[in-house]
Amino acid sequence: MTTVPVFSTPRRILIVVENLPVPLDRRVWLEATTLVKAGYAVSVICPMGKGWDETYEEIEGVHIYRHSEPPEAHAGAGAYIKEYWHAMKAWFRLARVVWVERGFDVIHGCNPPDLIFILAWWYRLWGVTYLFDHHDVCPELFEAKFEKKGLFYKIMLVWERITFASASVSIATNESFKKIAIRRGKMDPDDVFVVRSAPKLDNFVPGPGDLSYRKGAGTVMGYVGVIGQQEGMDLLVEAADHLINTLGKTDVHFAIVGFGPHLEIVQADVKGHGLEPYFTFTGPLYGDDMLAVLNCIDIGVSPDPKNAMNDISTMNKVMEYMTLEKPTVQFDLTEGRVSAQGASLYATANDPIDFGDKIAQLMDDPDTRARMGKEGRERVLGALSWAHSVPHLLAAYDRVFAKRG
Repeated sequence: MTTVPVFSTPRRILIVVENLPVPLDRRVWLEATTLVKAGYAVSVICPMGKGWDETYEEIEGVHIYRHSEPPEAHAGAGAYIKEYWHAMKAWFRLARVVWVERGFDVIHGCNPPDLIFILAWWYRLWGVTYLFDHHDVCPELFEAKFEKKGLFYKIMLVWERITFASASVSIATNESFKKIAIRRGKMDPDDVFVVRSAPKLDNFVPGPGDLSYRKGAGTVMGYVGVIGQQEGMDLLVEAADHLINTLGKTDVHFAIVGFGPHLEIVQADVKGHGLEPYFTFTGPLYGDDMLAVLNCIDIGVSPDPKNAMNDISTMNKVMEYMTLEKPTVQFDLTEGRVSAQGASLYATANDPIDFGDKIAQLMDDPDTRARMGKEGRERVLGALSWAHSVPHLLAAYDRVFAKRG
């Protein structure tokens, strides 16, 4: 049984996230509910969307305040300005509501964007401390999304530097992000805590799944995640084309779970390659519905291309495949190897032909698939599940309040 600490004064937290609604944002939701169980009073400001459209609700002790969904920027500085201005106005409006109704001692800012420090600066006048939760490396994200650097890339480096300078404590999703906080952010290593994104074992239990998603195929590949321009879905389609039309592996199916701005583009790409019979796009699925798909697949695929952002990012999908004992095929990324080790095959960076060859290799070797799947789950159970991240999250907050005095 977990003992909830009794603090001498209430510890009140306001979590701010811009790009996903809560509780859909799985990392933020795990953080929020973990803090509640540890005795914290937790409020969240986030956008609406994907069925989470109540302006306010309390779930599992977390008080969630939502604003209308901002338009997602896909091209140009003007689109970014419009998206971020919409979000910032909502942060200030809703933070005032939370301040009056519940109060907060710490603003926990989840990027992107690296602009939540502006809200934190205002409330610093009333003694509020800023904790930065480093979800994405925004300069590298911009570079990956638009395939260039330029002026806006340099502006993002400035925003990132100010964000770290404004934070009392920073949370990093992996060791690569911690190095950025120390090197680029100039933070004291004692103020940077690694809190890995990881599945909660209670929610990710291996099982047979819903066999109807297999469509009668002998081998099924599964993908779960965002369908955007930097996730490498075009490379996955090329890999599938090579697997099916060149290698002759036709007893296959691809189950694609997720949503995103490029869904229709990817579907058109599949059609253009004549692969429609081999792909099912389920749309966004959550909880048991998502597990019904992932548990019935044989191989998890993570086609995120190698670039400055992906190479140092931990992919949630890979962690989820591992937790469900699914071997993975991914490109050779630094943090991908750190997470999966022997639970994955690693294709040559951004080479869809080799990616398809690696899928074929696993298709032909069920014993290796089983071994890799077991190794992946053992890694999660032994070191990578959310239970292993909880002490680091709570230590980060102990550090924040120790520095507050």
